[in-house]
Amino acid sequence: MTTAPERPRLVDMRARAEELAAVRETAERGPSPRASEQQHARGKLTVRERLDLLLDPGTFREVEQFRRHRATGFGLEDRRPHTDGVVTGWGEVDGRTVFVYAHDFRIFGGSLGEAHAEKIHKVMDLAEAAGAPLVCLSDGAGARIQEGVTALAGYGGIFSRNVRASGVIPQISVMLGPCAGGATYSPALTDFVFMVRGISQMYITGPDVVEAVTGERITHDDLGGADVHGTTSGAAAFTYEDEAECLADVRHLLSLLPSNNRELPPAAHTDDPSDRRNDVLLDLVPASPNLGYDMRAVIEEVVDDGDFFEVHERWARNILCGLARMGGHVVGIVANQPSVLAGALDINASEKAARFVQTCDAFSIPLVTLVDVPGFLPGREQEHGGIIRHGAKLLYAYCNATVPRVQVILRKAYGGAYIVMDSRSIGCDLSFAWPTNEIAVMGAEGAANVVFRREIAAAPDPAAARAQRIKQYQAELVHPYYAAERGLVDDVIDPAATRSTIIDALTVLRAKQAKLPSRKHGNQPV
Repeated sequence: MTTAPERPRLVDMRARAEELAAVRETAERGPSPRASEQQHARGKLTVRERLDLLLDPGTFREVEQFRRHRATGFGLEDRRPHTDGVVTGWGEVDGRTVFVYAHDFRIFGGSLGEAHAEKIHKVMDLAEAAGAPLVCLSDGAGARIQEGVTALAGYGGIFSRNVRASGVIPQISVMLGPCAGGATYSPALTDFVFMVRGISQMYITGPDVVEAVTGERITHDDLGGADVHGTTSGAAAFTYEDEAECLADVRHLLSLLPSNNRELPPAAHTDDPSDRRNDVLLDLVPASPNLGYDMRAVIEEVVDDGDFFEVHERWARNILCGLARMGGHVVGIVANQPSVLAGALDINASEKAARFVQTCDAFSIPLVTLVDVPGFLPGREQEHGGIIRHGAKLLYAYCNATVPRVQVILRKAYGGAYIVMDSRSIGCDLSFAWPTNEIAVMGAEGAANVVFRREIAAAPDPAAARAQRIKQYQAELVHPYYAAERGLVDDVIDPAATRSTIIDALTVLRAKQAKLPSRKHGNQPV
């Protein structure tokens, strides 16, 4: 007797949907609650807590959530968690699309293996194709040792994509944990690096290797913590006390940047009048070129609502770089800081400003340069350290920039430093000067000592002769209208009209079009 074949069981779609929801919940929850407790005990947020702070509520769309590694050996085949230690996808910041990948330190210490890297490659490619910013929330232990060379190849893929997207979309690295070895080159290739004190470290070789090779004992923070990179190496553009403050400023930075290099930065409404007078500047800035003051106060007086978002605030403090709005439109500001090293340019200041100028030019952000510079910092340390080639980086960056460029000379502007600080001779579109400006090869005292050296030495009263010649040099070559008479300054303005003058100039230049010669790329100074 034959039996009838068993009828196939119908798939219950609701059951499958419930199964999907359960798997997704497991993937989003991550490893055990203990792992999350350990993350919090380190003073760090979990990966999804970070995404909640970065992105607008309810906008995150995750991709490849169910991805698992395929590696075997060393027990990996028995440990195959969803996400493979990195959460990837996109969301919105103030309603604008932003792509993100975020390491999950609770899974394999956030280390990078083959599947982990492929997820990052995917979201980087999506960001470039969509023309949207890319943010990395970094909290990883480097290459996954158990996966060998495939992990290293994964980093190579990240680096090549960092370079390909450079100047195309904004790339922001937010360091929220350790980053060692070759992994550090990805943040170094991005546009801005954020770090948090106490939890962020970046270094090529860790403290154990340093001690083994050199005998020097050093902590992780002293070797590569936020303060080191924020003040000494210049690798970190921003440093913070906690993650919430850090991620809030990442959002603020994104609000000042275009989504890609084909768009202009987003404009914003302001109630701050474009023609607001700056009478406070008449008392804030001393007329004497040898007296110091805080240029930051000048910037805050002329920009919209006093909001100046400074980049590299604690590194190379003799020059100020940052983003602001004027008349509702984003501008990049570069300014000498007379309260530090008298505002002289040195190696670090040149590096800092050159990088900032290049970034602004890449993303169509007009440049405003406020000049009060006595020259390049003299001395053997600067010369032997390469001030010639480092100063040339700033010169190159300005000469290569095609965005609208406005220069304002407040007081002194001497020698090569005057030229480098976006003078008319290197392509500044409009140059303005206060009636306190002194533009010359050098200060009157130094010039008199050189030009009239023999005459002063032979005079019966050398001091009186020197004073007379200084006065003569000032009257003939350093008076406030000398450069204007020769067309190197477009106008001498009332300091109280600085804000309105800059905004008017930028308004005229907003549609500026400029082209560089056809070439593969320039050969920038190293």
